[in-house]
Parts: sequence; structure tokens; C-alpha cells
Amino acid sequence: MSLDSALADESVLATYRRMFAALARDSGAVVEDPMLVDIAETLFAAFAEAGEDWLTHERMRHVCRRFPAEAFENRLRVLKALGAIREVFPKPNQLRYRASFTSVVGLMFVRRMMADGGQSEMHRLLALEDLNVADPRTTEEEARASADGLALAFRLWALELVTLAAGTIEELREQAPKLWGTEEITARAESVHATILSRWPSLDRVCTELRAAVYAYSDASRRAARRLADSAGTTRNLTLLPPETWRTFAQTASRERLAAVLDGFVFDAPAPWHDPSDIVRAVDEAPRPAPARPSPPRSDLPDPGAAAADARSDTSVLDRLTAIAEGALGGADSVPVADALRAAGDWPAARRLLADLATADLRPELPYRLRWADGLAADPGSPLSWASHGVFERSAAHG
Repeated sequence: MSLDSALADESVLATYRRMFAALARDSGAVVEDPMLVDIAETLFAAFAEAGEDWLTHERMRHVCRRFPAEAFENRLRVLKALGAIREVFPKPNQLRYRASFTSVVGLMFVRRMMADGGQSEMHRLLALEDLNVADPRTTEEEARASADGLALAFRLWALELVTLAAGTIEELREQAPKLWGTEEITARAESVHATILSRWPSLDRVCTELRAAVYAYSDASRRAARRLADSAGTTRNLTLLPPETWRTFAQTASRERLAAVLDGFVFDAPAPWHDPSDIVRAVDEAPRPAPARPSPPRSDLPDPGAAAADARSDTSVLDRLTAIAEGALGGADSVPVADALRAAGDWPAARRLLADLATADLRPELPYRLRWADGLAADPGSPLSWASHGVFERSAAHG
């Protein structure tokens, strides 16, 4: 049995338990094995095909031959005791049996409940209630009972959705069909509410309770749907099981059930992606990081000439920047930056000149400044394909 089939069987039993809990005499009154439901459906299908010939005990056993004999006999005994299968005529030595129409309809109803969590039944119920309250023969008391019943159903439905939205994501995914068609159900309920209130204004208090219950259901449904959509990730595929479910299954399932998950899959031996010699050659030719070299040992003797060396270095830098700036000015007090860069020649030389002019502008000891203006000049045919409008000048403040 795979994980998907196990979850499907559990959902079937859960639906049966919830539907017949109000009629159950004790906790063991509802089946605990999906096979028992399959036996009942197989029998009802055989009765429908037999027609007026009905079925004998031997014939019933033949159509259910794929099920164990003990399970078939026990199920048949329960169906007879509850009236789902009865004798054709109540007389001694009766050998032919017939099926109950009520039981078949009940199974059809349960199947619809499992398909969408009761959404279709709620649509049908609201449509019938809308017709009933609009019928001229409907009395005020009948309308009151209808509104009270719908308010109770929506209130309980809203509470269940609030619990699902705040609970585990596994349970929310299992009950996801209850979130379908919220807008249509709300619109139908509002139609019933409007009809009752327009025909019987004295039922305004009852209609207020109904309207509050419907709005609570709508809000809870949107909240649960939002969390369900967020949990689905970017795929928005609500049929994907969350990781928690797979982890729980892997931790609790037996080896047989774990192996059954991959039953039907054929795995081929993986082909090598690379030749071993290619891998060896790639490893040999891979660059290796150079080991870190230790710093040379420093002398413990004082070095008083370090500050003087820094001063000499700074003086040489200022002299170099002054020579570059004066060369760019060419004896003038100012020069356009674009002209100075074009005179440098190629772009690498122009880039170095621009860096030096900017450095000279940043040194307050030097009498040179850069002033930039808006705009950009483009010349695709020149080594300097673009240039900003700016002026490099000798500052008057420095004389």
C-alpha cells in the first residue's frame, strides 16, 4: 500500500465517521476498513444489474468473490440487520434478497461529500431554501426555522475553518475542498437572507444572526485559503504533500510500506558522466593556492627616519601632481577637461591624467581645482568617446 492510497482510504473513513457520528450508538458503529465499504457498493451494483431477478446468497458471494469470505459474511450480516439488504417477501424459507434504495442514495451522498467536502450539498441546500422561503405557502415560522438552521451551519463551518487555518498544514490540505466556491455559497446565502427579510421584516433579529454567520464563514474561508496558497510555494500545486507528511511516513512506516512507495519504478544503473582519466588530468592541472609566506622579521632597533621618509614621499607626490597640472594647463589659467584628456592621446593615458587632476583638486596644498558642469559630450570616433563638461583651473586663492 502506497502513501497516497493510505491517505485516500483514511479520508473515506473520516468522511463516514463525521457523517454518521450523530447516529452512531458507540464509537465502533462506523466501519474502520475501506474494504467493507467496497463490499457494500459491489453488492448494490449487483442488485441494480439483477433487476427483478434479485439475488440469492450464492449469487451475492459470487459477485464479491474477490473479497475474503469472512469479511463478506460479516458485512452481509450487518447489512441485513440494518435493513440495507432485505428479503424480497417476508415469508419462511425466502432465498432471494433485495437492496434498499435509501442505502444506495446514502452512499451516493457520501461520495459527493468526499469529492468536495460538502460544497455541492451546501449549494443544493441553499438553492432549496431559497425556493422554499420564496414560496407563498411558506409560513413565518418555517422561514425562522430555515434561517436558524442555516445560521447554525455557517457558524459551525466558520469555526471549523478558523481551526484549520490555525492548525497543521496537513489537516488544512486534507480539508481543502471545503474552501472551494466560497463566493458562490456566500451569494446564495445572502439571497436567502434577503428573501426572508423582505417577506418577514419581523425576523430582522434572526436575519442579523444569519448574516453575521455568513460573513464569519467568508472571512474564515479567505484566511484558510490564503494560508493554503502560501504553503503551496511557487508551484501553487495544492496536491503536493508537505515535507512533514513524508517525514512522518518515513519514520513510522514499516519496511514493506516504504518499499511499496517505489513499487512499479525501474531504476537503471547510472552511466558515468566523465572518463576516469579525464578526472585525474583535471585534478592534476587544477591550480593550487600558493602557501602563505611569513612576513620577514623586523629589527628591534628604532627607525627615526620613517617620518622623514614619509615627508619626503609626500613632497615628491606634490611635485609630481604640480608638474602634471601645469602640463595640462599649458601656461593658461584654465583648460577644458575634455581638451586636456584628448591631448593625452589614448584612453588609458587620459584615464591616468583624469585621476591625477582629480587628486590635485583634492589636495588643499595645491592651487588647482576641478569644476564640473551638466551635460555629456559623445564622440564615437574619438579615443575619448564621451566626456563631461568641466574645467580644470588654477585657483586664485593660492595666487
